[in-house]
Amino acid sequence: MAKSSAYQSGQPDENGVISWSGEENKIWSELYQRQDSLLQGRACKQYMDGLALLNLPAHRIPQLGEIDRILQATTGWKTAPVPALINFSSFFSLLANKQFPVATFIRSREEFDYLQEPDIFHEVFGHCPLLTNPSFAHFTHTYGKLGLDASKEERIYLARLYWFTVEFGLVKTPGGQRIYGGGILSSPGETLYALESDAPVKVPMNALDALRTPYRIDIMQPLYYELSDFDDLFTLAESDIMHLVRQAMRLGLYDPLFEPAPRRVS
Repeated sequence: MAKSSAYQSGQPDENGVISWSGEENKIWSELYQRQDSLLQGRACKQYMDGLALLNLPAHRIPQLGEIDRILQATTGWKTAPVPALINFSSFFSLLANKQFPVATFIRSREEFDYLQEPDIFHEVFGHCPLLTNPSFAHFTHTYGKLGLDASKEERIYLARLYWFTVEFGLVKTPGGQRIYGGGILSSPGETLYALESDAPVKVPMNALDALRTPYRIDIMQPLYYELSDFDDLFTLAESDIMHLVRQAMRLGLYDPLFEPAPRRVS
């Protein structure tokens, strides 16, 4: 998580209210309506239940206080407004205190379909519905506490587990494969790619393997890990994750399933 961004975050006033422009609300509305219809039959039930609980407005960006009231009542979580990108220490500290960081900006039309940085649509629409679920909330809280006490190298390995669960996780259900990762849930392209393309590899979730799997943030994922049951997240949170991290560090990384990122020319 780098610290710089091309976007300017909105600042809450003394009442915690962010003033969004008409164009920003319009972008939210278009993103929301496109993705809401796309996720029917593709997102997991736990996500859809959380989305119904949050009752997000379709035509404007929600205020964080509206979301907090539901999260506090269900799992004791709340949101925390942050700049576009924050460092690992701040990230883990917030999660350890049951505060989910939400970047207070929304993507531009030029980056409407794909954005590397997490904006408010990604954070709120992609992640907050599942924070109403006890298993997901417990896993995220545990992850934050572990990361807060981890070394710099251990945090890099932990980031891979977060990537392949919270961001890009799939889950097996009686109705078929479903999405629970927020990076997929907030992306129309990745939603269809993850479930309906033959290109990506899909394997059962193995935490040690996930900790050893390289990833790139700027491509469609070549590999997804699939939970056998959504509540496996609770079981994973109760396991000795740091023992697995140390084991992964000894074993090293798997070969990547992607080409190296192109070098940036300054």
